[in-house]
Amino acid sequence: MTTQSRDQPQFYLTAPTTCPYLPGRQERKVFTHLIGKRAGELNNLLTHGGFRRSQTIAYRPACDACRACVSVRVVVDDFTPSRNMRRVRDANSDLIGEMRANSPSSEQYSLFRHYLDSRHSEGGMADMTALDFAMMVEDSHVETKLIEYRRRGPDSFLNGRGEGPLLASALTDVLADGLSMVYSFYDPDHAARSLGTFMILDHIARARRMGLPYVYLGYWVEGSEKMAYKARFTPQERLLAHGWQRTE
Repeated sequence: MTTQSRDQPQFYLTAPTTCPYLPGRQERKVFTHLIGKRAGELNNLLTHGGFRRSQTIAYRPACDACRACVSVRVVVDDFTPSRNMRRVRDANSDLIGEMRANSPSSEQYSLFRHYLDSRHSEGGMADMTALDFAMMVEDSHVETKLIEYRRRGPDSFLNGRGEGPLLASALTDVLADGLSMVYSFYDPDHAARSLGTFMILDHIARARRMGLPYVYLGYWVEGSEKMAYKARFTPQERLLAHGWQRTE
């Protein structure tokens, strides 16, 4: 796809590869670059159209015979946690999340490596080096933050920071109408805490405090066990053929 103006993005189509979500299928992606002064504005527009960001690339599935990948966003003001979600929230009441600049650290990479080795050792990110991780975190032309989760300390109510080892972290874009969770990881040795669920709950509460109406969770894929958790955060809106449609 070409453009008519230098100010408009150019879009490209990848070659088919094996689908990571549904067996026996192939995937293709359409993508463009997020660079320059208008990167933030473009990221907002493309996110509304179902794109996701990875470093300076915005992409979305463009598969020939499949529309299983559906963009989802939580409706912040109408969200009420389930009983189980309240238990998760209470179990992590000793944690505090600090929103920081998107600067990588060796502690983050150690936790990221432990998470991958435990949960996604066969995934596409399994071979990421410390340099790859640093690029994932800091290579962004849009407003991107890192939220670090640690145990509360005696001074947390004053400085907003936790203490002790890093237990979880989320790379998050701040959009005009919401928070977009780009990638999150956590200590797999604390499985009882359900830290993945907790981070989504924290983002919903954080977006509410910031006056933002949505939390973008990426793609939900019906039939994919690894994506099933996203359907639990309702009400949510799903991007279907006729636009965003609410699901209770």
